[in-house]
Amino acid sequence: MQPDTEGRRRQPPAIEAYGAGGFRIEGVRREGSVLILGDVARPWPVETLAALGPADLKEIFDFDRAVVEFVLLGTGPAIAPPPKAVREACREAGLGLEVMTTPEAVRLYNVLASDGRRLAAALIAV
Repeated sequence: MQPDTEGRRRQPPAIEAYGAGGFRIEGVRREGSVLILGDVARPWPVETLAALGPADLKEIFDFDRAVVEFVLLGTGPAIAPPPKAVREACREAGLGLEVMTTPEAVRLYNVLASDGRRLAAALIAV
């Protein structure tokens, strides 16, 4: 969580729904895949697991380790291992990588984020 302008810690955004090619986060429909880093959800251009490369996670690699210690990767409707280059880049960056379907990742993200865990979520839309 990042401090707000008054020094309070802001909560990470909650994912309220997913499907039909996007997500509803904090009451706002977001089309396509999303990357949640710190307390900000942003569009993420990755459409398939096969298209994922280390450069797609650069924002996470460059982020403060006090805020992010692992990446929760939602692979879409089916689970599959991410490309080897992605696994190696996460390891080199000192980040854990948890891989699961996007529906599972959304549920786990909401639980872990509400518990204050230091994670980033990279979620391929379903």
